[in-house]
Amino acid sequence: MRIWVGYGSEHSMNLVMIGHFATAGDAEAVKQAIEEMETAANIEMEAGRLVVGEPTRRFPEALSNVIRALHLYSLSATELEQFCYDVTTKLHDNTVILRTDEPDVSAYMKLLLDRGARIEVFSAHDFPERAKSL
Repeated sequence: MRIWVGYGSEHSMNLVMIGHFATAGDAEAVKQAIEEMETAANIEMEAGRLVVGEPTRRFPEALSNVIRALHLYSLSATELEQFCYDVTTKLHDNTVILRTDEPDVSAYMKLLLDRGARIEVFSAHDFPERAKSL
């Protein structure tokens, strides 16, 4: 068992999350939904209405509109900042692959689950061969 006291460049989370979907079209739609959420969150951050490290209790308007359009009602206001984190998203057939050094990924997990994903989550540090194959 590994216990991280803090994350530095040599001790990053290196998390991989894979959402497996029934079809490639489902996976593509989820990747687009992630991109829409990230774009809206970054717009709100640049406008000062969403501050990373200071979770909001309210849904900023631009994000509210995207959440309603995507029917993502399981997200909480405090999770919205996660869409401003450094997350790489890749589409491969019927899977969406996310990579990040962030430990807080519940917003992404909820989005994948809401869209019917079977989810696999692991540390690329502990499973380097699996991570390389993606």
